[in-house]
Amino acid sequence: MYLPRRTSRATAAFRPARVRIAAGALVSAAAVVALTGCSGFEYTEKVCGSDEYPVLSVGSAGSSCVSDKEEPPAGSARYPEGKVPKEVDDKWDVYWGTHTLDKDGNIIDVPAAG
Repeated sequence: MYLPRRTSRATAAFRPARVRIAAGALVSAAAVVALTGCSGFEYTEKVCGSDEYPVLSVGSAGSSCVSDKEEPPAGSARYPEGKVPKEVDDKWDVYWGTHTLDKDGNIIDVPAAG
């Protein structure tokens, strides 16, 4: 014989309210994520890997990365202290796109291609 489970009307009415509140919270959270586009999570690309440092091509706008265990190759130099680019398109990465070092280590404008 089947005996239905006994529940009071107050308990039965309370459960749907919980479901509505939970559903409303989930919908609100989804709306916040959709509208902000996860703007708090910005991706930045490092100039070099974790065991490397950036070097500048002397006399041109080129650059490359060198292992921490090596010295810069011929025709390259370390960036001046405090002016080392860390991330792609950061202040110093943009600056060194139009500036370079001459053979004496002086900062100069990048020579025009010709």
